[in-house]
Amino acid sequence: MNPQDQEDPGTQADWSAAMFPMYEEDSNSSCGSLGASALSMKTPKDEEIDDPDAEEKVCTVCGDKANGYHFHVLTCEGCKGFFRRSMTKGLTFTCPFTRNCPVTKAKRRRCQACRLQKCLEVGMRRDMIMSEDALTARRELRMRKKQERLQRVQRAAEVGSLSEEQTRLIQILIDAHRKHFDSHLEHFVDYRPQPIIKVDWDSYNVQGSSSSPDCSPWGTEHSPTAPHAPTNVTEGNVIEDNMVELPHFADLSTYMIQQVIQFAKEIPVFRSLSIDDQISLLKGATMEVSHLQFNTVFNLDTKIWECGRLKLSIKHGELTGFQRVFLEPLQKFHITLRQLKLHEAEYVLMQALALFSPDRPGVIEHNHIDKIQETMAMTLKCYIDYHHQLQGSRFLFAKLLSMLAELRTLNEENAKQMVHIQNVMEDAMTPLMKEIFS
Repeated sequence: MNPQDQEDPGTQADWSAAMFPMYEEDSNSSCGSLGASALSMKTPKDEEIDDPDAEEKVCTVCGDKANGYHFHVLTCEGCKGFFRRSMTKGLTFTCPFTRNCPVTKAKRRRCQACRLQKCLEVGMRRDMIMSEDALTARRELRMRKKQERLQRVQRAAEVGSLSEEQTRLIQILIDAHRKHFDSHLEHFVDYRPQPIIKVDWDSYNVQGSSSSPDCSPWGTEHSPTAPHAPTNVTEGNVIEDNMVELPHFADLSTYMIQQVIQFAKEIPVFRSLSIDDQISLLKGATMEVSHLQFNTVFNLDTKIWECGRLKLSIKHGELTGFQRVFLEPLQKFHITLRQLKLHEAEYVLMQALALFSPDRPGVIEHNHIDKIQETMAMTLKCYIDYHHQLQGSRFLFAKLLSMLAELRTLNEENAKQMVHIQNVMEDAMTPLMKEIFS
């Protein structure tokens, strides 16, 4: 065999079957058409499977089997190497015959001058040849990318299944969530109903009623009588106008708080904490956990929380007394979180992360709770790595941590708003709410 016709070892490595999907990265090749691009994305074997009757791609120089586009032309590996060597080494050839020698697979080595001339005639471009340094850099880049792919596959294999402890933890949280989160408010009874508001040009007519049993801190029954909602609210009476929903909201909030308390009590590691730490964690995280729970019933199209027979929007928040400086960021938070299309396991793990926050005021066992939170975070990370391996989910874990930080800020603003509402209409707040926001 003619040494000049042997294939470059480096080239052989570049064009192994495993490298075909990366063909477009080869700076020594060009896909000048849609056909070229399609060819570069599959192996010849794949082509035969896709279309058994398709013609085999042949080298436009010698007619041998082509394996891709090289220097802008569909060629075989031999003609690719011959053209590169001839151009990079500045070789010149002389035809001993009539300068019209046939260039075929069997005869391509007989006259190098005519073979080189044929390469130029079919369109192979000298300006697309890389220098040795650039070629080496490209091969190193390919090798790094190949190693990165192998590492990603290896990491996916390692995460292939959650540990038994993580699986058990997720199941405990899901069971607690399903048992104590009444998403359709089917058991929300004996509450002060929402006032029916009829709007005309000059005034509001509000029809409301009371009263209902209430609950004292941490679930003991106690029932003071709450005031009726205002019956004639005019545009000039700003405070009453903004708080016509407050009695109903107080009852609903109390019900939501009770659900979070029961959810937390279903978690064994939470029950193992001291009573003081349990209370401190619940006082700090209850509203955050509640918002995470109710995000599951938030309708992205209508921007409404659909809780069975009750449909809630930020307009109801305004009628309760909350300001838009809080309500608009809250709605934006729910929109952003809902768009992530989280799984149930991810929702409950986020609730656990919010609940087990060691920096809540009054917490005593900081280090112990910090370890619990770290366990929850690692479980969430492993779950995401296993169940969200798509390209768009690479930063999902970081996004969720960012959402939790944002929720913490919203919770602080919510507390300020609640304190203001308490100062204006204290009797409408339930004892449990006062305990949470004190």
